[in-house]
Amino acid sequence: MENDNKPTYIYTYSYREEEKDLCQLEMRAFFGADSNIGLMESVIQVDPNRSPFMNERIEILCESYSIDGLMNRVKELPRLNVTFKVLFVKNPSTHNPMFKERRSLEREVGLKVDGTVDLHKPGQLFGIMNVEGRWLFGRLKQSEPVWLKHEKKPYHYSTALSTRIARSIVNIAVPNPTEIKAIDPCCGIGTVLIEASSMGVYIEGSDSNPKVMYGLRKNLAHFGIQTKVSLTDMRTITGNYDVAIIDMPYNLCSVITDEEKLEMFTSARTYAKKVVIVTIESFDHLIRNAGFMIVDRCIVSKNKIFSREILVCE
Repeated sequence: MENDNKPTYIYTYSYREEEKDLCQLEMRAFFGADSNIGLMESVIQVDPNRSPFMNERIEILCESYSIDGLMNRVKELPRLNVTFKVLFVKNPSTHNPMFKERRSLEREVGLKVDGTVDLHKPGQLFGIMNVEGRWLFGRLKQSEPVWLKHEKKPYHYSTALSTRIARSIVNIAVPNPTEIKAIDPCCGIGTVLIEASSMGVYIEGSDSNPKVMYGLRKNLAHFGIQTKVSLTDMRTITGNYDVAIIDMPYNLCSVITDEEKLEMFTSARTYAKKVVIVTIESFDHLIRNAGFMIVDRCIVSKNKIFSREILVCE
């Protein structure tokens, strides 16, 4: 079935067990729903490079309930003006054909495509996949682990977010970056700023620790990122932002009282419409007292000992 007016996409996912809840929270931010089967079908287009959990995306061009029917539909597609390659995409929720059968299906379907094959540097990748008895064929985009490059920063903190988690949190805060203005008011060494900027999200940063600012600027310069940063206490920030990402201070050098936390949240309420909070403590009452409503949340555990909670507040 072709759907030229409104394309449908299939996304495949994989994640570590301790990151399942975070992955599902990210799914809900992107698509308004989540999945337990490592698969998401939606009319919403998301670049798979954005998510640390997405493996690939197929933009469905045609489908059938039999492989022969699919090949007949592939045969009817317009001629390609670029070289191509066909790959079998594994369904993470079901049994998949063995290697030889997958290669055979790739060849058979590829022979029905009106174009020139290039197995080494194709101009277009296509994917074939079976989803609940439906054989699908479409444009394939595989994800690249961009965040791995950002692990090699000149300056690190042992308590800083991992690049994977930071990237997912940015997606939760800003699922669609179009005309969105974001801020990280406790930006530390810049992990969130780097991930957001690499995805085309407009984001500014601030921190009240002058020692942190040195490492922050070095990290941003290392990756060629020129986002605006300032030495500012988040309680004195002014302006208007669509969303703020607040990774709460929690090490021994950053002990803050409940009164100070409330001041932070109350201040954020004046300059941000939405706030995503990362914390190792529970203080729902302070968030509510600041005028926010918690609309979604999840817990991310590390080695079943150290846990962070991510709260989406509006």
